[in-house]
Amino acid sequence: MQQTTSTLLMIRPVAFRRNEQTAVNNYYQKASEGILPATINAKAQEEFDGLVAQLHKAGMEVIIVNDTESPSTPDSIFPNNWISFHQTADVTLYPMFAENRRLERRDDILDLLEEKGFYIEQLVDYSAAEEDGVFLEGTGSLVLDRENGKAYCGISPRSDEELMIEFCEDFEMDPVIFDAFQTVNGERKPIYHTNVMMSVGEKFAVICPECIDDSKERKMVLDCLKSDGKEIVVITEEQVRNFAGNILQVKNSDEERFIVMSESARQSFTPAQLKVLEKHGEIISAKLDTIETNGGGSARCMIAEVFLPKQTEE
Repeated sequence: MQQTTSTLLMIRPVAFRRNEQTAVNNYYQKASEGILPATINAKAQEEFDGLVAQLHKAGMEVIIVNDTESPSTPDSIFPNNWISFHQTADVTLYPMFAENRRLERRDDILDLLEEKGFYIEQLVDYSAAEEDGVFLEGTGSLVLDRENGKAYCGISPRSDEELMIEFCEDFEMDPVIFDAFQTVNGERKPIYHTNVMMSVGEKFAVICPECIDDSKERKMVLDCLKSDGKEIVVITEEQVRNFAGNILQVKNSDEERFIVMSESARQSFTPAQLKVLEKHGEIISAKLDTIETNGGGSARCMIAEVFLPKQTEE
């Protein structure tokens, strides 16, 4: 299985704003006081377009789908939470914690991909788990090492352990399960998504070990990464707050590697850390301040990687 792809799906927002339904356990979201919703959305669109332009320039195929005015989906800019695409020609749909995020699931996106020549054999749909109050939010909850068949997951209100194990059984992956925390007003609270505190590339991993309070779990996760030969970049909780963990390795059609991140993430990395990352890909960074502040997510969350095979011509 490949770990990187050159085809990326992104959703351009039409009514981006701070989602009050997700803010209850996403402590990275902050309210933009005194700024009109239309202004916030316009800034988010500008940031979105800036990142897309850089990805295009680097030679990636970016499939852009415009969000719809109705229903209201303020977090549609983060499609990786509700859908993932696999080399096995499977598409996975995930159960979402916030009710208004469940409205982001759109059949027409699958139709569009098939029109573009991608082959979809099976839809693996876990979304019915929402009825039981069970959630697993895509590659936000799951950080996948597709090449080595491992799925990393920090358990949280949005990342259910049993469903994560079911996913691993269905996709023949080994679960690496732990508890990850952040300090909020002096209290340790679960990190809502695993992909905020770690990222796995082909030959490297970025991780914040201090988010894993249990020393045995911390050692287990680090040992898993090391056993697969990953060069590990250790980041701090402060760097996590600047979305240094929310990065993604991609490639272009010429097989050149890139690492996508926000400008705030790039600024938070030390020169030594950037030097390590640059061995694994040219860094693409874009200013995503509005998206990060209001949405509590960053560059990785904005990208759903398309690993689907292309249909063979008769």
